[in-house]
Amino acid sequence: MPTRYRDRLQIDRQSIIVLTIDTEEQCLLLYPLSEWEEIEKKLAALPSFNPAARRIQRLLIGHATDIEMDGQGRILLPPLLREYADIKKRAVLVGQGKKFELWDETHWAERRDQWLKEESDTQDSDLPDEVKSISL
Repeated sequence: MPTRYRDRLQIDRQSIIVLTIDTEEQCLLLYPLSEWEEIEKKLAALPSFNPAARRIQRLLIGHATDIEMDGQGRILLPPLLREYADIKKRAVLVGQGKKFELWDETHWAERRDQWLKEESDTQDSDLPDEVKSISL
């Protein structure tokens, strides 16, 4: 874990983070424990008789794994999660506000390039108004 992110992940001196799968991309989602607990409450409150809600519960909660960072900020990825994200040797950690995404380096580069191409092909009229109002 890069040093600059360790403090954000270690809330209340806890070194526990939660990893789960991303249901839309071949990557892992990494949450500080306190953030995950809020998400888990919301997921658990979804109607269990709704097939789509139940599927999301099974995938996200079912794959959620508590991971502890060691003194050097390293984490050990469980084989099931590593296989899902196809993480081989090098990984990329992408900040996403209250969570991080963990990608295989090669897969990240391919998807990033694809998104950049799609973005260059996008017309302003295709963008949601909320995005148009953001000044970067």
